[in-house]
Amino acid sequence: MAIVDPWQDRWQTVARRYSREYRREAQPLPDDLESLAIVQTWRAGQLQNQIGSAFWELAQPGKGQAWLDLGCSLSFLVYPWRDWQASFSGQDICPEACEILRQRGPQLNSKLFKGCRLAPAHQLDYPDRSFDGAIATGVSAYYPLDYWAEVLTAVQKVLKPGGQFLFDVINPEAAIAEDWAILETYLGAPVELVDLDQWRQLCRDRGARIRAESAGPLFQLLRIDWPKG
Repeated sequence: MAIVDPWQDRWQTVARRYSREYRREAQPLPDDLESLAIVQTWRAGQLQNQIGSAFWELAQPGKGQAWLDLGCSLSFLVYPWRDWQASFSGQDICPEACEILRQRGPQLNSKLFKGCRLAPAHQLDYPDRSFDGAIATGVSAYYPLDYWAEVLTAVQKVLKPGGQFLFDVINPEAAIAEDWAILETYLGAPVELVDLDQWRQLCRDRGARIRAESAGPLFQLLRIDWPKG
């Protein structure tokens, strides 16, 4: 009997939103939204560069290490993995992103690129203690805390002792948070606006220690790990 994934509808909704973007499908918006500065920045293709989280400023992958990037998009083609000399395993729910990485990743560096799996962040089919670190940027805002609790449990299992997890969460107090949430809703992927203290409490509830945080224009980046044992 097949196991039913209770989160399937949610992550498939997000996947469709990004598939439309990768396929460059026209996405008309109401006139009152088109006047928003954030929409104009998005139309110009500049939004991600302005709001993305520079995870390496809190923890940079090290030479010879193995890292997992959840919701990776085109990370291996964009970030300096060759300079870091860390191996990259990607996972994403967008088929188009995975296909691009599978085609271009080995051409860029076949030694460091370990593949890209088409799967959501809570389904990690890797041996326990496989990775020195894990990343998930631009992912959590689309899901409730209960879902992210499952992600934290799954990530903990695949990290080596002392391994760290870097992920970002939307800061609902950020000046552009509400406009960004409205934009994403019209693009087909509703956003969860959750207080930062609830995210911090979730980490503690899952046995994790928050080692560092960094505030961006939209997202709050967290670096966590779990006690060895």
